[in-house]
Amino acid sequence: MISRRRVLATSAAAALLPAARAAAAAMPIFDAHIHFSHDAAERFSAGEAVAILEKAGLKRALVSSSGDAGTRALHAAAPDLVLPSLRPYRRRGEINSWVDDPSVIDFLEDRLERFEWVAVGEFHLFASQTGKAVPRRTIELARRHNLLLHAHSDAGAVDAIFAQWPEARVLWAHAGFVGPDVVGPMLGKHASLWTDLAFRSEHAHAGRVDEDWRGLFAAFPDRVTVGTDTFTPERWHYVAEHADWTRRWLSDLPPDLAEKIAWRNGEAMIQPHLANLRK
Repeated sequence: MISRRRVLATSAAAALLPAARAAAAAMPIFDAHIHFSHDAAERFSAGEAVAILEKAGLKRALVSSSGDAGTRALHAAAPDLVLPSLRPYRRRGEINSWVDDPSVIDFLEDRLERFEWVAVGEFHLFASQTGKAVPRRTIELARRHNLLLHAHSDAGAVDAIFAQWPEARVLWAHAGFVGPDVVGPMLGKHASLWTDLAFRSEHAHAGRVDEDWRGLFAAFPDRVTVGTDTFTPERWHYVAEHADWTRRWLSDLPPDLAEKIAWRNGEAMIQPHLANLRK
């Protein structure tokens, strides 16, 4: 005789099947802006964090952390999903101080020699700071190790990065927090510049894409990516919700363009750096 408990469990599992099928059929997402810093790692195990990324339907996640241990733990737990990026911060509070701290270089050199990475960043750097020794050395290290640069910067700093290293490949965090009138010319100027749209919710409302941003996406269909930016532990609770919101506004674009922004652009951007993970 089948127990009532088993019947209820079977019914519950059956009720979840449509949602599971829908999630499986959902457009994959390349999330180009994820952090798993020391405070997040205190709340979520690596396995729990990976489960969140998988529930969101992420194809890949570019992950960095303040203190590199979190990034390395996630990459070890899910090497096909998590792309490790080395942040020049050992702990919170170094966003402004790192550019004047020579010990950052010791940290970066040590980690670059011991572990595998595809990128350096996300780091905060502005035009007035680009001549300093620490950021210049950081860019030199990225060049030596074939790394993408993930820069939270103003347009002047992006220009300075390319002036120092013309062949650099740069992901501009938050699309510089400037409008399409600035982002567009920057993408036109630098052929190996990409943007992530983390925290740029003004580009889409109620599932409709703003016309100015739509024009930017059409003009540069291969160089826009999406990102969540889990800059605090609480943001990890919204990774799946953010992925679903991203899919909703992407549905307002032509399917081929939506697919590029969702994941193909991220894959193309990172492809030259994947050899670093197969040393």
